[in-house]
Amino acid sequence: MIPMKKITIVLHLFLSISLFSQQIINHTIDSYELDEKREVRIYLPASYNEDTERQYPLTVVLDAEYLFDVYVGNAILFAQKDKAPEQIIIGINQNYNDIRYRDCAFDKNTSYPTGKSESFYRFIRSEVLAYLKENYRVSPFRTIVGNTLTANFTNYFFIEDSPGFNAFININPNYAPDMSSLLVSNAQNVSKNSYYYYLNGGDYISEKRAKGIAATNSQLASIKNEKFNYKYDDLSGSTSISSIGQAIPRALAFIFKIYSSISKQEFNTKIKDLSPQDAIAYLENKYVDSEFLFGTNPSLREIDVYAIESIIIDKENGDYLRDFGEMIARLSPKSHLGDYYIGLSFEMKGSYKRAIEAYKEGYMKIKNSPDNAERFYQNVERVAKKMN
Repeated sequence: MIPMKKITIVLHLFLSISLFSQQIINHTIDSYELDEKREVRIYLPASYNEDTERQYPLTVVLDAEYLFDVYVGNAILFAQKDKAPEQIIIGINQNYNDIRYRDCAFDKNTSYPTGKSESFYRFIRSEVLAYLKENYRVSPFRTIVGNTLTANFTNYFFIEDSPGFNAFININPNYAPDMSSLLVSNAQNVSKNSYYYYLNGGDYISEKRAKGIAATNSQLASIKNEKFNYKYDDLSGSTSISSIGQAIPRALAFIFKIYSSISKQEFNTKIKDLSPQDAIAYLENKYVDSEFLFGTNPSLREIDVYAIESIIIDKENGDYLRDFGEMIARLSPKSHLGDYYIGLSFEMKGSYKRAIEAYKEGYMKIKNSPDNAERFYQNVERVAKKMN
């Protein structure tokens, strides 16, 4: 007899897969550039039909037959854990009749696409992206994902004058001979937008390919350009297959780190030594930049507020508490936290009447939580005693 716990797990997995499959649209693009029809799969987030104003970052996945489901599964998990925004994801099928080699071939003498792969480049640039922009609410932030040969191909969108994507996930790439120098040249000079480049390698890769990856990593890692964000992972000990499942979540964590809550590492390396004024600006910019890049902004997280609270209270006599509260009110007008810090600012300065007004304002915003409301009202009672 199968244990009930295992039945529950299997049933949950089945239901998850069923819900997942209901959000996939199979579509055929009749391509002028390729002079043929191409099959694609489009994943729409669960919230897509609920919020008709919201925009979503877009990801293009090459080698979709085996990369698409892995990427979508990780994207769902990251969004559910509030580590990345929900995404619209399109997968382009390429693994039949050796078509991926036609799509992504490069000239060994020039390192640029051959005639057929130039057509595939234009197919993505002018047809796939245009179709998605016209038919779905996509934000300006775009990611492209490839593995081995298709990973190399993604780079042609980076080395152009105006990169067609913001983030590039290169899984075990099979680099063209001069790709390293082409990448370095553009990475040094990008200035208009921020770009994210993820690369991985490992001891399971052939010696020739490994040398190309190592050389590229060495050069990209040395670039000093704040607009070029780079991460390399050595996945030695994995295999060519298992490395895919490791690389994608690592890449997502890297690309969307600005979206996720403040980590210990982020606090220790970027925040803890800031002045109160700069810490407030840092937190506000984190959310504003997230909305600008991804077309959506997470609700202000209390964990982020508490992460910098001590800086605001302990440094410079708490003089920036009111600025802190006003910043929170701008980002999250319905939150009681902004009123709390404004009230605390007045209380510390002895302006008890104004402190009570601010605390009462915050108290009125607490809904459906009597215990929290009662605890919050203790601020009013504490200040009222000081007035007597």
